[in-house]
Amino acid sequence: MSQPREIAAGATYLVTRRVLRRHFLLRPDAAINQLLVYALAVSTRRYGVEVHALCAMSTHLHLVVTDVQGVLPRFLQYFHRLVALGTKVLREWEGPVWDHEATSVVRLMTPAAVVEKIAYVLANPVAAGLVRHATEWPGVKVHVGELGRGELRATRPSVYLDPANPQWVEEATLPLALPPDIAPEDAESLRRQVAAELERQEELAHADVERRGLRFVGAEQVTKNSPYERATSSEGLRGRNPTFAVGRDQGDAWRTAAAAVRAFRASYRVALERWRAGVRSVLFPVGTWWMCTFHGAGVNDAVNTG
Repeated sequence: MSQPREIAAGATYLVTRRVLRRHFLLRPDAAINQLLVYALAVSTRRYGVEVHALCAMSTHLHLVVTDVQGVLPRFLQYFHRLVALGTKVLREWEGPVWDHEATSVVRLMTPAAVVEKIAYVLANPVAAGLVRHATEWPGVKVHVGELGRGELRATRPSVYLDPANPQWVEEATLPLALPPDIAPEDAESLRRQVAAELERQEELAHADVERRGLRFVGAEQVTKNSPYERATSSEGLRGRNPTFAVGRDQGDAWRTAAAAVRAFRASYRVALERWRAGVRSVLFPVGTWWMCTFHGAGVNDAVNTG
């Protein structure tokens, strides 16, 4: 059984979803890029989720988002379903699109974590040895200068979505929002911090490629890959799937966040035991989502009311 996860309204997350067996099903091309932007735009509008950064790799997706209304599971289910069904039609693909492992959802607890993970998302094609600089990636992505002020647009894909259905608007817009703790007057400072961190991560990737005696694949070759092929580069066994991140050199913040996670899980387990014993009046901790959504369990919001 997986660990209970707190779903908090207003929390910011790094979200990663992988394609089945590292197939290149999301290889950048005009149709896939259009599908991804459109699906993300309509999904975020439906669930009130704000997007800060994204990068669509051939084998996986990275997003940095804020779940304004505390409905992240609903949003991810809807968005990933749209992408999967559209991809199946575009690629004439039978079977599942997404990897069987659960989506990675990492809560970003500090401004330092937000900066580092946004830069991580932008630098991903460089870290993978595909392009030398993040701006060269031909897939859907965000540039540093667009953080908090840019927008992506896409017309409705011609596949899967019924143009007669009013929920599928002819054109969808995806605004790129500032993270919730960043005031508009601090936006340029955020962009400078992300640019510096991105440069640092790119330099590390360049050094790694050089150390291994390799060369960057290049954007042109990436677009020539067959979507039915699979990545052949070595990938170690996946370790722990972190619940939260605080950034480098944030020891006090890490201890505080870890204590909060432990307290939530302990309170959740106590409430779940009582629920299983038939006590339907038991209150679960704030942030409980599954039990509240599907079983109507109550939440102890005393900590929010003082």
